[in-house]
Amino acid sequence: MPRRTATMLASLLTLIALICAGVLIPVPYSEMSPGPTYNTLGEHGGEPVLQISGRKTYPTSGHLNMTTVRVTGSQYRMNLVEAIAGWLGHDNLVVPHSTLYPDDKTPDQLNQETAEEFSQSQESAKVAALKQLDIPVGTRVVVASVVKGSPAEGKLHAGDVIKSVDGTEIKQPGDVAKLVTGHKPGEKVSFVIVPAKEAAAAEKEKREPKGEQTVTLTTGEATDDKRAIVGIQAGTDHTFPFTIDIKLTDVGGPSAGLMFALGIVDKLTPDDLTGGKFVAGTGTIDENGKVGPIGGIEMKTVGARSKGARYFLTPKANCAAAAKDVPSGLTLVKVDTIGDAMKSLEKIRKGDAAGLPQCARG
Repeated sequence: MPRRTATMLASLLTLIALICAGVLIPVPYSEMSPGPTYNTLGEHGGEPVLQISGRKTYPTSGHLNMTTVRVTGSQYRMNLVEAIAGWLGHDNLVVPHSTLYPDDKTPDQLNQETAEEFSQSQESAKVAALKQLDIPVGTRVVVASVVKGSPAEGKLHAGDVIKSVDGTEIKQPGDVAKLVTGHKPGEKVSFVIVPAKEAAAAEKEKREPKGEQTVTLTTGEATDDKRAIVGIQAGTDHTFPFTIDIKLTDVGGPSAGLMFALGIVDKLTPDDLTGGKFVAGTGTIDENGKVGPIGGIEMKTVGARSKGARYFLTPKANCAAAAKDVPSGLTLVKVDTIGDAMKSLEKIRKGDAAGLPQCARG
């Protein structure tokens, strides 16, 4: 065989071997890419995303889209060819697998965590929206979690409303720990509660809860400082003067909070917030309307623009990263609070784009 032919054949075989190796060898990376967007003013699965009853609502138009990021599954292992393609791609991001799936958490734990974050984002969005509209929101102290193997296990449950401890009315979560630790380990402590199911039913039906129960526990001993404990974490729950349901599944994490809050405000006010414009955005929100940063901002702006968004409400802390590569035709609007977002939406519907607080590179 001629030397030239042999060399070419060897090179070809080497190339084939490298390609096969690239396809077969897994690498410790995962990929993030633009995910679906959902109009909080529209429908999903044949029903409105935001459903409000017991309060007058108003017609809306345009879009207030929340955005998502799609990621490869926890069990999926990219190969070298896929990783290189992702690195070279413009709209995707390849990151270490451990960034998305830490070794100290199982897939089930991560799914539960993101589901809880999504649920909490809905609660915070409702509170922030009603506070923005000066609509009173009630609060109550509840059992947030119960420690396995503790004195409270099987006797108190997450969602139980704590009315009193040892006859003292509970007004804030810290009251519970203060009263319990006033005991010595081994002593009895008495809780008056409204069971979680009854509390939830009363909230749904907008009535006073009934069926209070007294639960007596024997305190245990904390391993670190020997104080008396019962093994619960107390938290705050909210009651609303009317019903707000958010109907959206297969979404996790806290980043939809801002857009949910704005959607609720839009439905509860006669002003059309968007003026028919296509606005998308992202950001966590706390109960006081403060907007927080999120992950995957670059993919979210791409996903929003691909669906037709012209304006993107961007958390202040994400502005520098988002501004590095802005999709053509998309204006990044910097927001730090729900109040900021409301002011910017007013400018958008009036066509005052020049007056918007836009993101700039850091």
